[in-house]
Amino acid sequence: MAKQIQAIRGMNDLLPTQSPVWQKVESIIRSSVSAFGYSEIRTPIVESTDLFKRSIGEVTDIVEKEMYTFEDRNGDSLTLRPEGTASTVRAGNEHGLLYNQEQRLWYMGPMFRHERPQKGRYRQFHQFGVEIYGIGTADIDAEVLMLSARLWQQLGIEEHVSLELNTLGDPAERAAYREALIAFLEQHKEKLDEDSKRRMYSNPLRVLDSKDQNVQALLADAPALNDYLGEESKTHFSTLCELLDAVGIQYTINSRLVRGLDYYNRTVFEWVTSSLGSQGTVLAGGRYDGLVGQLGGKDTPAVGFAMGLERIVLLLETLELNNDIAPEVDIYVTAMGDNCVVEAIKVAQELRQQLPTLKVMSHCGGGNFKKQMKRADKSGAQFALIIGENEIANNQVAIKPLRNNNEQQLVTRSELVAKLAELI
Repeated sequence: MAKQIQAIRGMNDLLPTQSPVWQKVESIIRSSVSAFGYSEIRTPIVESTDLFKRSIGEVTDIVEKEMYTFEDRNGDSLTLRPEGTASTVRAGNEHGLLYNQEQRLWYMGPMFRHERPQKGRYRQFHQFGVEIYGIGTADIDAEVLMLSARLWQQLGIEEHVSLELNTLGDPAERAAYREALIAFLEQHKEKLDEDSKRRMYSNPLRVLDSKDQNVQALLADAPALNDYLGEESKTHFSTLCELLDAVGIQYTINSRLVRGLDYYNRTVFEWVTSSLGSQGTVLAGGRYDGLVGQLGGKDTPAVGFAMGLERIVLLLETLELNNDIAPEVDIYVTAMGDNCVVEAIKVAQELRQQLPTLKVMSHCGGGNFKKQMKRADKSGAQFALIIGENEIANNQVAIKPLRNNNEQQLVTRSELVAKLAELI
């Protein structure tokens, strides 16, 4: 017997019992971005490795440890995309969508990172993201946060997430702060954990969000980024806060929030939850005004965010908020006898045409009454339609409720559509 092949570790199947909650989340995402007037963009799963090295930064954990990179037959280095922003910028530059234009885009699809799989964190995962180009003012920063707040409201989790905000300033301000932070860390090098020592020169701002408690205690005396910001950066951030106050979006300013990617400037934010343990960030993003130029285009202001769908689904399951998902089937049509199959198929097809929003499943494969009723019940349908020889002879259909103890009823074929529209 041949050895059974299994899925790659950290790359999971999505089974039929799991897909309804995913469809619910995806549907809410699509309706929310549509309400804000955003347009969808779809990019390839595989890109040139240089795209991610230049955008994410060669000394980040993603590039150093986590990317799925390989050489193709031509010797070109290719990478499975670990995030969506770089691909969107590349597509925008390549197709002339960005320079002197305004674009409000969204994407959704699989991403890949080779890290240790754990609940809510996988090697193949799915992200939804928005990307806005050509607007440099704080009002668009506020809009993407309003869009994300709408998602939480539509998903019913607004009471379980909170917003954290910070500003990183402009590149020159950040560079000056970077030098001051390195100087401080050098004075206390012996108190740093190994991860912070490794990042101290390559990406010192990441030390600020170290999970080591001793490092966090040390950072209480570290230089503050806010002291290095110019008036323009401070005004941008205060305007953003004023706009969020005006629309009633609550937030906390977290001066240690820096994000893990090199390309962020000014606004950074995270929506977090306390319901998922250590995997508390459910959506994150910020402003990256230098990225378009960094990837070969003309300098273009940009802001956006990304959200991991696995983590949102996990949160809905943890909070038991996925129990109201509509069943896969409304009506299950049975044929009681070989001579009834044709009539049952005709009834099912007529229902699909005349009640197009109805989910109708036809029983196939034969079987006795007990077997067909068992299949009908397993389908999750609200009603089974029973079509036997007596029903055909009398031009009738029996409607049997499956989710309550109501009586079965007979209706004529001409009454069936109206009756079902009334019942469902």
